[in-house]
Amino acid sequence: MPEYFHELPLESAPLFPHREALVYQGERLDYLALATHIRRFGQRLLDLGLSPLDRVGIFLEKRIETVCSLFSCSLAGGVFVPINPALKADQVSHILNDCGIRFLITSQSRLAALGATLEHCPTLETLILVDEPSADTQLIARQPRVPYDEASTPPLLDSHATLPTNMVAILYTSGSTGKPKGVVLSHQNLVLGAKSVARYLELTQHDRLLCALPLSFDYGLNQVNTAFLSGACAVLLNYLMPHDVLRRIDAEQITGLAAVPPLWIQLAQLSWPASCSLRYFTNSGGALPQQTLNQLRVKLPNASPYLMYGLTEAFRSTFLPPSEIDRRPGSMGKAIPYAEILVVREDGTPCAPHEPGELVHRGPLVSLGYWNDASKTAERFKLSPTTPTPLQLPEYAVWSGDTVKMDDNGFLYFVGRRDDMIKTSGYRVSPTEIEEVIYATGLVDEVVALGIPHPMLGQAILLVIVPLQSHETLDISQLKSLCQHKLPSFMVPQQIEIAQQTPLPRNNNGKFDRRLIASWYSSSS
Repeated sequence: MPEYFHELPLESAPLFPHREALVYQGERLDYLALATHIRRFGQRLLDLGLSPLDRVGIFLEKRIETVCSLFSCSLAGGVFVPINPALKADQVSHILNDCGIRFLITSQSRLAALGATLEHCPTLETLILVDEPSADTQLIARQPRVPYDEASTPPLLDSHATLPTNMVAILYTSGSTGKPKGVVLSHQNLVLGAKSVARYLELTQHDRLLCALPLSFDYGLNQVNTAFLSGACAVLLNYLMPHDVLRRIDAEQITGLAAVPPLWIQLAQLSWPASCSLRYFTNSGGALPQQTLNQLRVKLPNASPYLMYGLTEAFRSTFLPPSEIDRRPGSMGKAIPYAEILVVREDGTPCAPHEPGELVHRGPLVSLGYWNDASKTAERFKLSPTTPTPLQLPEYAVWSGDTVKMDDNGFLYFVGRRDDMIKTSGYRVSPTEIEEVIYATGLVDEVVALGIPHPMLGQAILLVIVPLQSHETLDISQLKSLCQHKLPSFMVPQQIEIAQQTPLPRNNNGKFDRRLIASWYSSSS
């Protein structure tokens, strides 16, 4: 069985050489062709000077080159950093600088969108373009450009040595301090995560998984990982409308679909064919409304629903088997294979049944911490609250920040979050990051970004602002337009309100009283 991330497809290649492995639009690769692509591009990275544990940014939509780059980077001994294609230039620049990326794999159009920001990325040495460079792109940045093409590179590889416990990926997620923070993942984290999910979903080489989620999202990345581990087929989709998902399921005879609540809510409104090929569907990234689940089960009577909970810092934590859904409505389930879930009080002692406490995840799926942020790592990653036996070494666990409770049979139920993060469209969004963009306009004296209940998004983003006295007639539409320019679509506020009470109320620590401010608007939302 695989121990290293790149072995997920490479070990399946001799077992299923001519089975379809990866599909994108009109391109179809079997496992033999996929393995050849991965080995050749891995060699190309080494020829370009990749050193052990060098960070390689991948700023692309889902396509063949995106997937091959992930595994080629791992094979060559590097660390891949998939960057959400929805991010704007400033957020991409932050990631490039935060983890010292040397190589960036992207396309002409995305390079153009980054513009002059790359001039301020001192560690970036080489741009690898998946399409032909044009005269325009030559003016954008000083970094040398090379084509992605690896057709002439022999599929032989003398890669840098590494260990299963070494880092292989950095996934960026919103942080409470404003800027996205990188979660460092090892080969072991990703391989065991794939094994765990593939086991309880009972994946086989006959499955076909639709990859509709971003590969920068651990939930989305794992669709590819579990497919390759099982010898199944991963079908890539960059969808614009929910109907695109339905059409691709039908055209490709998809058996497994993963999505987040906002997409499921839209899909539940569509007319599904009676002969739908789906064998199962999964939800994570927020609670799936019971009404939506009921609608999906009626429209997909032959598909088993799996409700899951996870956090990037520990990949996936719990799942509720389909057999328990009717008996335990609202439950997050129990720990997935290779994970142990604890519910603890503030002092680390275990909670009694039905007593709310913080969810703590321990075991080999716990990530290596946050890149370049020792203080935040120390806050979330602590010694396990359970005492090891004399033969065991101390083990680190991750404190989720989520309050849950456990019933008498060990099934978990979500209660709420302990921080101010906004959960919208399956993303965790930092209110501080939005607020910094608004403060930078110089138009406001105070601003608070909040999450308020929303039937489709989970939470909608609300901005409450106090304009500067010199801008009392502030144009709200202008402010929203600025947000659309500076922020990815999932971070753009749905509602902007001018505060009726100024200054905005503070709590005992002198910080904005977000709960009180949110209460002004939640009842009318």
